Amino acid sequence: MHQLLTLEEAAAMLRKTPNQMRWLIHNGTAPKSGKIAGRRMFRESDVEAYIEAAFSDEEK
Repeated sequence: MHQLLTLEEAAAMLRKTPNQMRWLIHNGTAPKSGKIAGRRMFRESDVEAYIEAAFSDEEK
């Protein structure tokens, strides 16, 4: 089962504000997310993969 994070929790993991996260979503550069019962939710594994991808891109 996946651990789901709210927008605020995902923002805290990435050290962003909720507004910065909304901007990333708008630009299409945020971790994968979906709306569940009208709320934007993130899988914790997707946020972690987003972080890992940022560091793997840096090494290239």
